[in-house]
Amino acid sequence: MKLYQLRSKQILPISKEIAWKFLIDPRNLKVITPDAMGFSILSGGDRPMFPGQIIQYKVSPFPGYTTKWTTEITHVRDGEYFVDEQRYGPYALWHHKHFLTSVPEGVEMEDIIDYKLPFGLFGQLAHPSVVKPQLQKIFDYRREKLIALFGEVQHTTTSLEFKSS
Repeated sequence: MKLYQLRSKQILPISKEIAWKFLIDPRNLKVITPDAMGFSILSGGDRPMFPGQIIQYKVSPFPGYTTKWTTEITHVRDGEYFVDEQRYGPYALWHHKHFLTSVPEGVEMEDIIDYKLPFGLFGQLAHPSVVKPQLQKIFDYRREKLIALFGEVQHTTTSLEFKSS
């Protein structure tokens, strides 16, 4: 089974503290998720993120398909990073690291997601035409929404990169 990785970086003209306060509030995930995904928190999102926190969502990653997605916040280093791991949901594996780094322009937000798809060869065949474009759309939306909320750093690049092994 293939392991895929998505890496995203974005610089925002805000302090690390402001970015951290926004990111550790689970309710803000809805703010940066496309409306078409029908995202809602069912339980566990009423407190800032902490190790061991279980958050259950409802999400429609693809039209006509709605599922519950349960994640556990497994690691938190205050002001630096947190990790969420899928416990139940549409992926065979989902391990998402969120890092914040102060830079001269503000803060660099970096996401590294390692994931595997279910359904063996069928999942691998669906990756380039279904899964990868959907993740691209989600992270493009997220980038634009964060710019709308916090502003844009001129003369910087954002990046979104996919790898597989």
